Amino acid sequence: MHPRLFSPLTIQGLTLKNRLTMAPLYLGYAGQGGTVSEMLLEHYRLMARSGVAMVVVENATVDHPAGSGSNRTLRADTDDNLAGLKRLAEAIKQEGSLACLQINHAGRFAHATDQPVAPSAVNTFGRLPEALEKRQIDRIVDKYASAAARAQTAGFDMVELHGGTGYLLAQFLSPRTNRRTDAYGGSLENRQRFALEVLARVKSAIGDLPVGYRFLADEWLPDGLQVDESTQFAKSLDHAGIAYISVMGGTYESFSLPEIVEKSKQEGYMLDLAAAVRSAVDVPVVSAGRFAGGTFAERAIAEGKTDLIGLARVLWADPLWPQKVRDGREADILHCNPDCGDACMHMVMKGRPAFCVAWPAEKMKAWKAKYK
Repeated sequence: MHPRLFSPLTIQGLTLKNRLTMAPLYLGYAGQGGTVSEMLLEHYRLMARSGVAMVVVENATVDHPAGSGSNRTLRADTDDNLAGLKRLAEAIKQEGSLACLQINHAGRFAHATDQPVAPSAVNTFGRLPEALEKRQIDRIVDKYASAAARAQTAGFDMVELHGGTGYLLAQFLSPRTNRRTDAYGGSLENRQRFALEVLARVKSAIGDLPVGYRFLADEWLPDGLQVDESTQFAKSLDHAGIAYISVMGGTYESFSLPEIVEKSKQEGYMLDLAAAVRSAVDVPVVSAGRFAGGTFAERAIAEGKTDLIGLARVLWADPLWPQKVRDGREADILHCNPDCGDACMHMVMKGRPAFCVAWPAEKMKAWKAKYK
């Protein structure tokens, strides 16, 4: 069943045993202050045990509190968290998956600070971020490099730069949020400068460790970043030595738009974005976005639209997804319900660890007894 989906792929010397990855998903499972909690460890053990080839751990901040989305955002900015990160990498690899740490600066979406920073002072849900000065930009570039080196020391096999969801790397790239008039603003060449500086500095810090990129292909906003420019940026990443590009669409300012809510209910709703990027680059591309079953995923790879499949909420709802697909039991998959109203997202936005409302009653009861 599905020979392409379960075929290996090598990325810069690392072999993925199949084409399935866990795409990063923030669930609020880290401890207060961004520590590696037992809840987080148990979650990632389960995700790795599912059989995916690589697990990408979500959104570890490079600069707390200025770059943290919340006080439960995992921290990679301090050696105080290094022992926990080592336990996390080891837990994933012991279950047979490659371990990748996604590192991030939230920029204008940082909620662990009263004064967020951004490329430009653009209103963000009623808050006005401070426009970054050049010395601050240089400092943040160094912070990315230090966090990547920390991930390497902790034993992660790869690092992923979070350039999606409208976070800081994407904020520099977007004509909507970058209104600078210096070397970091204006033309696409200037707007991509920050991300390419981060990539170069990270690669310098960690040597041969592969560096991937969570890639915002389209903000789904009329005045935002769109595919014609983002694919040009993808080529720049390819030329700069990126290991893979994990494609997504949308930001916190477009996710709740009625047309985007409806779009996100469709199977593979971001596959067209991945296909556009795939046609522009030579490096492997990951596509995510509600891959409900193996037949659709197999066809996406066979048609050359993507090289890898990223499973996020799909895998969280049913960690047996890979096994059921491999064994021809797709009818038994427990599906993420697109009509639940994004209950899990609402939980984490309220600062609460999330659970899936699609879980069977017995699993839900056990989870609440242990963690609520």
